[in-house]
Amino acid sequence: MSKQALLLLNMGGPNNLDEVELFLRNMFSDKYILPINPLMRKLVGTIIIKKRLNAVKANFQEHLGGKSPLTQLTQELVDRLQTKLDMPIFMAMRYVPPFAIEAIKACQAQGIEELVVFPMYPQCSTTTTISSIEEIQAHCKALNYQPKMKILCNYYDDRDYIQASFDKIIEALGERNPKEYDLIVSAHGLPLSIARSGDVYEKQIEANFSALKLYLELQGVYFKDTKLVYQSKVGAGRWLEPALDDTIRNPKNLKVLIYPIAFTIDNSETLFELDIETREIAHKIGYEDFVVARCFNADFAEFIAQRIGKPEAKMCVDCPVRI
Repeated sequence: MSKQALLLLNMGGPNNLDEVELFLRNMFSDKYILPINPLMRKLVGTIIIKKRLNAVKANFQEHLGGKSPLTQLTQELVDRLQTKLDMPIFMAMRYVPPFAIEAIKACQAQGIEELVVFPMYPQCSTTTTISSIEEIQAHCKALNYQPKMKILCNYYDDRDYIQASFDKIIEALGERNPKEYDLIVSAHGLPLSIARSGDVYEKQIEANFSALKLYLELQGVYFKDTKLVYQSKVGAGRWLEPALDDTIRNPKNLKVLIYPIAFTIDNSETLFELDIETREIAHKIGYEDFVVARCFNADFAEFIAQRIGKPEAKMCVDCPVRI
């Protein structure tokens, strides 16, 4: 019996239309997503859900077949990893099944002595990595389960990760001439209030972007321009800028390639927000070509497997919360 198990941490995505409300309710109940007192969090979360639920359901129904692709794509990654690693592998989702608690219970039942914890978020944030890891720790404590933990986050600047990102950009580029295109590197947005409260996400995104831009140049791949933007803004508050929508609506070049730097598995924010919503905006404006790179999906297995074997793989030492 293996003494180790691998946990792949992610937010998750609705597996059917009934889970859309569950996803939103659990997400807006997260103290890191809405860092306000619990009573206000419940009230604000309820208001947001009431406003957004029907529209979100309609988007899933009309454009994504009634569910997020994330779980199926992650299962394909698990299947690929299973051919490379001799240990049980579990999805550990934060807001919808398969929930992290089920993975923890399975590991405890199997006598697993060490959890290899791999957040599927390349850059650390309290809203993603920290939230997910703290949940794992809380479940272990509640179950009186005390395994060792090897936490493999903080890989935004890993050379092999940058190489994998480069490969996805080249794959999307195909036979196109990069000198005719703007490369728009799109990261998930974050409220400015969180970004300015000690969260390291913006710093790591910028470092990731700089490393990727340099790697492209070292490989002799030059785009007409390369820009970092932020997507997925919700509400009227201030978020990190520049915003993807503003950049697309005010083009300097009508040929662009979008690379989603903050996602490792395709989901509604890549396949719908980028490849459908943003593409429609570009089409109305008159873009000549609009290309969206795919996330790693099952191809990420190679990187995860090799990172598990790296003795220098490190935790997020610059994060504001001790993990």
